[in-house]
Amino acid sequence: MSFFKLFNTVKYLHYKQVYYRLYYLIRNKLGKKVYNQLLTKEVHPLQWRDSLFFDDCFIDHKTFCFLNISHQFEEKIDWNFSNYGKLWTYNLNYFDFLSQENVQQGKALGLIWDYITSEKGLKDGLEPYPISLRGINWIKFLSKNDISEKEINQSLYNQYQTLLHNLEYHLLGNHLLENGYSLFFGAYYFKDDKIYEKAKSILISELKEQILGDGAHFELSPMYHQILLHHLLDCINLAQLNMWQTDDLLLFLRGKASKMLSWLQAVTFYNGNIPMVNDSAYGIAPSSDKLFGYAKTLGLKWSKGELSDSGYRKFNKFNYELFIDVGNIGPDYQPGHAHSDTFSFELQINERPFIVDTGTSTYEKNHLRQSERETSAHNTVKIGAHEQTQVWGGFRVAKRAKIVNLRESANMVSASHDGYLSIGLIHERSFSTTERIIINDRVLSNKSKKIESQAFFHIHPSIKDIVLNNRHVSFGKMNVSLGFEGEINDIKIEDYKYCAGFNKTEISKKICVSFSKELTTTILL
Repeated sequence: MSFFKLFNTVKYLHYKQVYYRLYYLIRNKLGKKVYNQLLTKEVHPLQWRDSLFFDDCFIDHKTFCFLNISHQFEEKIDWNFSNYGKLWTYNLNYFDFLSQENVQQGKALGLIWDYITSEKGLKDGLEPYPISLRGINWIKFLSKNDISEKEINQSLYNQYQTLLHNLEYHLLGNHLLENGYSLFFGAYYFKDDKIYEKAKSILISELKEQILGDGAHFELSPMYHQILLHHLLDCINLAQLNMWQTDDLLLFLRGKASKMLSWLQAVTFYNGNIPMVNDSAYGIAPSSDKLFGYAKTLGLKWSKGELSDSGYRKFNKFNYELFIDVGNIGPDYQPGHAHSDTFSFELQINERPFIVDTGTSTYEKNHLRQSERETSAHNTVKIGAHEQTQVWGGFRVAKRAKIVNLRESANMVSASHDGYLSIGLIHERSFSTTERIIINDRVLSNKSKKIESQAFFHIHPSIKDIVLNNRHVSFGKMNVSLGFEGEINDIKIEDYKYCAGFNKTEISKKICVSFSKELTTTILL
């Protein structure tokens, strides 16, 4: 790893992240403390009604399926099981299966007891993020089934004490917000004013910071937006069913939820899918339709929002929907879920995906993860061997592209970015949206430098019979075609791996157009 890569990564960190990384490192080196505090008060289950259920991930006795990978434990469940990577282990420890629609109470309660008896040997499960999600799931399950077991409550209380002393200030972003959601649940469950004040502080400060003016979550992943909106709705549901606090926090939460719902409605395609930009994948978050339905049961109101601060734009014209990224990659201090995808786009025609983002199939720090984040995995332009944004290490970003000019009107958006400025070049792209879509790419230089560029167009795997004829590409019986004009050197149709979900890919086709300084792409619909 070069010094410059490291420097361009850490220079953006928030001072709080640096402080807490050092604090936790030194504290844990001196001896990691176990936060076991005797629970002296009597705990009663809360009022809770499920309005949204998770997909089945607990299949039957000791068999689980996460991230499209199933595993059956032969004897005792190994809650540290890591054969399929850390994210699979995390999912096992989240206990989302407690919120399956048809989960059997006895079996589910047995899993909680199994977990408690294994606590001394837990590893990943005692990290603050899984504690946060597990705490919410345990409280919802215990409350809706009117279960109050002293030993379970003590274990849960100890987990919340651990969370209080290990809040993810070193990461910030969605992790800290999830900590806040969970503390809100813990405060209500234990009627604990100290936990409540910490939850309130985090939720107010982080929702103000993380929810942009147009309602988007600032990490700019529609999938994480859905996940975080789901838990925000859960907090609203909890507060409305259990009138414990009388301050104005509930009103604040409802306002933020309405903004997030407006943004989600603006970006969701007519067929119900979300764009797969940045770290997004199918089968992880609740669908937009489910979230809209949940919100309505809570009495929330919202209208379809206008996209602005998030840097995304969406044109709904004639028979197509065009989603475009003309923004920066996200918060400078937490770009862990960002991809090198400036000016990428997705196109749906007659509610069917046509040009798509490749998506995300893994969080493992390997070549596949790296390739899915790089420029060539997106519908944009790569110049030479250079990346727009330098993604590395699974969740790291060094040099990153910035928008330097943006112009737009009702039927057009045009922008340029400086991601190639280190080699003396600027990439400018414009979209014109009428009965046809015209994309104009220009590689600008104030020198005579000439480096070959490539524009990529990833086609959905359902589209077959792709035929290249000179500078024209047709698609079987579809009444759609792509035409290319400009300083074109070559056009190829190549294979790529389309991500249908975590650990689930399909071979599909992408069009690769090599050009020099200018390329005009016309999509006839």
